[in-house]
Amino acid sequence: MQFDKNRVNKILIIKQGAIGDVLLSTPVIENMRHHFPEAEINYLTQSYCREVLMGNPYLNRVLTYDIGKGDSSYCLIRNIHDQKYELIIDLFGNPRTAIITFNSDAKYRVGFRFGWRALAYNIRVKPRGGEVHNVEFNLDAVRALGLEVISNTPKIYLNGVHTEFADMFFNSAGLNGREVIGFNPSGTWPTKVWYPEKWIELGKMFPKDSRILLFWGYDKEKETAEKIRSAIGENAVLIPEVNLKYMAALIKKCNLFVTNDTGPMHFSWITGTNTAAIFGPTNSHLQGPLNKNSIVLKNESLSCLGCNLTQITECPNSHKCMKELDAAIIYGKLMEFMRLHS
Repeated sequence: MQFDKNRVNKILIIKQGAIGDVLLSTPVIENMRHHFPEAEINYLTQSYCREVLMGNPYLNRVLTYDIGKGDSSYCLIRNIHDQKYELIIDLFGNPRTAIITFNSDAKYRVGFRFGWRALAYNIRVKPRGGEVHNVEFNLDAVRALGLEVISNTPKIYLNGVHTEFADMFFNSAGLNGREVIGFNPSGTWPTKVWYPEKWIELGKMFPKDSRILLFWGYDKEKETAEKIRSAIGENAVLIPEVNLKYMAALIKKCNLFVTNDTGPMHFSWITGTNTAAIFGPTNSHLQGPLNKNSIVLKNESLSCLGCNLTQITECPNSHKCMKELDAAIIYGKLMEFMRLHS
């Protein structure tokens, strides 16, 4: 279909989740605002991702829904239809988002050619998920409209309240004036998580006058973080329960943030923090940090890295990518990295 930007006044961007994926889609928002300065631009995502989009100056509204929490798919479809969008960009392309897009009655419906879901769109994008970074994958939807990409930098917008909270916490926890190394031992996929005993071993290698700041998001993650803190000893500190932007503000104050491949990893490099990202079953070239002050840590001895197996029971190689990732080698790489970026 021939796209006429002059016929577009109301735009919806859809990305169901997850937190990191939503963050990596933010350049699409900025590019659309550049090309449609007067349009209403909204974003549809799951409720737990809402916070990372709040305060984005290029958005008018963030619309949310919950899967499996009583939300009616019919009501959601009807709601989007009744809002009369001229352009919908579906960056997710699962059955739910494809059906929402197809039933929107939007003149222009942009989406990726994923099986039968391609039928939901009249401007179809070749998916390059295994070829380019997720940022560029998302921006292909902008290119499919014949629009120039003017920014490919993801952003999260913190305000003075978030910064003040982080400053107060660092002061109360005695972190000011010390080298603070953030540890994020959490992760959604079991195969993406480095073992707690490895984090403990690594934490004990840092000088006693430094501080290890342990991050967590959910109750089970807190249990793991507390176990690691207790084993490392008095120079380890646990962050309080915070929402995503307060977490990002705490990460930004760290001298170094060591993390599994998960949402907070993206908070770190997007805010300019020195980032050390541990990768195993996922591909850092497709999903890893893009800033210059970052390093990817992985078990280079394996040829099966990037397998994308989500459960340890699926792994035919006994999860060696994490199990045999040596803490002493990681510490040496971190020291060399910090010498270059301190």
